Amino acid sequence: MRRPVVIILLAGIGGRLGLPYPKGLTPLTDGETIFSRQLSIFRRFGLTVMGVVGFKKELIMEADPGVLYAYNPNFDITNTSKSLLCGLQHIRHENVLWINGDVVFEPEIIERMLHEEGSWVAVNNALVGKEEVKYAVDDKGYISAISKEVKNPLGEALGINLIQSKYLNTFKKKLETADSQDYFERGMELLIEDQGPVFRPLPIGELFCIEVDFQEDLDQARHMVSDPKRR
Repeated sequence: MRRPVVIILLAGIGGRLGLPYPKGLTPLTDGETIFSRQLSIFRRFGLTVMGVVGFKKELIMEADPGVLYAYNPNFDITNTSKSLLCGLQHIRHENVLWINGDVVFEPEIIERMLHEEGSWVAVNNALVGKEEVKYAVDDKGYISAISKEVKNPLGEALGINLIQSKYLNTFKKKLETADSQDYFERGMELLIEDQGPVFRPLPIGELFCIEVDFQEDLDQARHMVSDPKRR
C-alpha cells in the first residue's frame, strides 16, 4: 500500500487530567512524552507527520520543530471532527492515517496497518464502557457504526485510523457537515452512509493500546513503555 501521511490530533485542552500543558506532552519516561513516542514510531516507518495544534500550541511546536503543523483556531469550542478537518485541508490525493494525540500504543499496530490494503480502524474486542468509542460491523465484516452510542458493540475503536485517498474529498465534506462538538467518528459514519462499506476493523489482539484520559490510563501506559519488548 502507498505510504500514508500521518495526522496527529493535538489541539485539545485535555481537561480530565488537569494538566497545564497539552496532553501530548505528558511524560511517559525520562525524556519521552506521548507525542515524542508517537513521532518516533511513525518516523521509524518513514512516514511524514502533521500535527494539528490549538491549546498552548507553541509548546507542541517547540517540542519538535521538524513536524508540519496545522492550527485549529477554534480548539476551545470544537471537537476532533474539526481538528481533523484542519489537517486534511492541507492534504490531497494521499492516503491518510490519523490518530488522537493521547494514544499510547505498540509499534506493531502501525506495522500491521501499513501491510494491509484498504481503509482501516484499529480495534479491540474487549468489553467497553459508556465513554469508549464502540463499533459494529455489517454482514461482510465492514464497519457499519462507530460512536459512543453503538448498540451491541463488538469492542472499542482505539483512535488509530487509515483512509484511502479515493474517499478523502468526500470525507472532508462529511467532516464539514458534522457538528462542531462531534468527534471525527461522526464524519466516518456520514461517509459510510454516503459511500457504503469503507472501513474494516483491524483487531490488535494482545497488543497494547490505550487512550490516556485519566491517571489510571497514564499509569498503565507508563508501565507498558517500561517494557523494552514493547518499544
